[in-house]
Amino acid sequence: MHWNYTPVHAASVAALARAAGTTPAVAELLFRAGLAEPAAAGRFLQPALATLGDPFLLENLEAAADRILRALRAKERVIVLGDYDVDGVCSTTLLVSLLRRLGLEPDYVVPRRLEEGYGLTHTSIERALEAGKPDLFIALDCGTNSHAEVASLRAQGIDVIIVDHHRSTEPAATDALLINPHVHPATGDEAWRYLCTVGLVFKLAHGLLKKLRAENHPTALTIVLKDYLDLVAMGTIADLVPLQGENRVFARHGLRVLAETRRPGLLALMQVSGLKREQGLVPSDISFRLGPRINASGRLADAALSVDLLLSEDIGFAEATARRLDALNRERQDIERLITERAERYVEEHFSTASGLVLFDEDWHPGVVGIVAGRISRKYNRPTIVLGNEGELAKGSGRGLNGFNLVEILGACAACLDNWGGHPMAVGIALKKGRIDEFRAMFEAVIRRQEGQAVAAGLELSGWVEATELNEQLMAGLEQLQPFGMGHPEPVFGVRGVRLRNRPDVFKDVHFRFAGEDAAGRRISGVAWKMADRLPPVGTPLEMAVQLNWNHYNGRKTLQIELLDWRLAGSSVPSAP
Repeated sequence: MHWNYTPVHAASVAALARAAGTTPAVAELLFRAGLAEPAAAGRFLQPALATLGDPFLLENLEAAADRILRALRAKERVIVLGDYDVDGVCSTTLLVSLLRRLGLEPDYVVPRRLEEGYGLTHTSIERALEAGKPDLFIALDCGTNSHAEVASLRAQGIDVIIVDHHRSTEPAATDALLINPHVHPATGDEAWRYLCTVGLVFKLAHGLLKKLRAENHPTALTIVLKDYLDLVAMGTIADLVPLQGENRVFARHGLRVLAETRRPGLLALMQVSGLKREQGLVPSDISFRLGPRINASGRLADAALSVDLLLSEDIGFAEATARRLDALNRERQDIERLITERAERYVEEHFSTASGLVLFDEDWHPGVVGIVAGRISRKYNRPTIVLGNEGELAKGSGRGLNGFNLVEILGACAACLDNWGGHPMAVGIALKKGRIDEFRAMFEAVIRRQEGQAVAAGLELSGWVEATELNEQLMAGLEQLQPFGMGHPEPVFGVRGVRLRNRPDVFKDVHFRFAGEDAAGRRISGVAWKMADRLPPVGTPLEMAVQLNWNHYNGRKTLQIELLDWRLAGSSVPSAP
C-alpha cells in the first residue's frame, strides 16, 4: 500500500504549536485542517456551546416555533413522524420528549421500512391518521420532496412542519413550513448548514424554549436543553455528517452528556452493548455499538420500538427492549455477513474492472444492504450501490468515498430511478428491476468521467513522529481534537524508530499483537487487524503507519498502537506480503 504524505511548512507549524500550547504533531493536524490562526485553532480545540448560532437565523424556524406554541396553548392534537434510522429515531425522541414536558401528548409514528417504504409516504400517513386527524403533523428526517403527501394533509386541514436535512432532488414541498438548510441556504450559515435532522430539531427546541422563557413559562424555565445533547450526538455521529462547525460542538459536548445520561433506555442499551461509561465514550461507540442496535429494529422489525425504548422511564421495559434490539442486531449481523460474502463474489466474478459497483440479488434483505454497501465500498475503494428485493422494485443504499458525490452522480442517473436521495457519502435508492442494467451502465459512465477526482487507494499520513513521541502528552493533544469522524478523520501517523522485541503473537488466525521498543528502549505495544499474513521482522528498524488510542484493561489505561501498515526503515514502499 502506498503512503501519501504532503509536508507542511515546519516553521509555521512550530509557531502554531507555541501559540496554541500544544504539541507539534497536533499543531500539524490543525494546520492541515485550515486552522493556522491561533484564535481559530483555539476555538476548534475548545468548541463551546456558547458559540451556537441564533436558531431563528434558520429559514422557517421561528414560524415553526410559533406554530408549535399555538398547538401548546390550544392543547391541539399533534402527530410526529420520524425516519427509522438513528437520526430519525433520536429526532423523534427529542421532540416528543420536549413536547411532553411542555404539556402535550403527541402521537408518534415511524415508517415501517418493508411495508411502507422510506419517509413521508401515503401509507405511513394513513396509519398515522388511523387514531384521528391531528391539527399539526410534524415530519422529521424526511418529507422535503413529498409534494403529494403534504398536499393530501393540507387538503384535510392539517398544518405541516417538515424538519429535514436531505438534499432536494426536485423543488421542495411548498405547502409546509420546511426547515432544511440545503433547501434554504443563507450567507454565513456554514456553521449549521450541514446539521443532521436531530441537530435541526435541537435548534427548533432552542427557539421554542427561547420564546417560552421570554414569557416566563414555568416549565420552560426548568428545562436544561443541554440534557438533550446525548440524542443529538448519536444522530450526528451515526448519520455521517461532517463533524465541523456546530456539528463538532454537538458531538463533543453530546458524547459527555451521553456518558452521564440517566435515560433508562440508553443505560440498558449500553449494558447490552458492553460499553463502560466511566471510560468515556467515543464516536465508534455510537457507530459500532449503540447505532446498529437502534437501527436493527427499523431494518428487521418496527423502528418505533427504538423510540419507545429511548422515551421510556420504565427500567424493566428498557432492559427487555434493549435485549430484544440486541437479538435483532445479531440477526442483522448474520444476514449482513451472508450478503457481504455473496456481494464480494459478484464483484470478483463479474465486476472486477468496474469503476463503480451496482449489485443486486433477489434474495437480499433491503434493510441491511446499506451496511453491505459500506463494506464493499471500503474493500474495493469504489462507489457502491447494493440493492435488495422489494416487490417490483430493487431498493437499497449506496456508499461513496472521497472524490465522488453520490448525490450528484445519482442526479445524472435520475432518468433510471423511481426514487432517491441522501448525502454525498450515503444515499437511498429505488428503481424498477428491469432498469438495473441500464442504471449500472449509466452509473459506471458517470463515475468514469469523474475518476480524475478520486483519491488513489493508499494511506494518507497526517504526520510523522518518532517512536519516542508516542506518549501521554501526544495523546492529551489528540484528545483535544476529538471527536473524529466524517470531515474530521482520525489521524494516521507515520512512526519512525521502532524495533520488535519478539515475534508477533498471532490470534484468531488473522490478527496479531506485537511488542517493540523505541530508540530509548521504552516498550511500545500494539495490535494489527487482519494482517497475520504480513508479520514484521524481529530486531529490524521499522516504519509503521498507525492510529493511536487508549486501551482499558483491568482498571489500567495504556497507550495502544493500531498498526495499519509497516515497511522496513528507509524503504519507500511497504514490505511485500
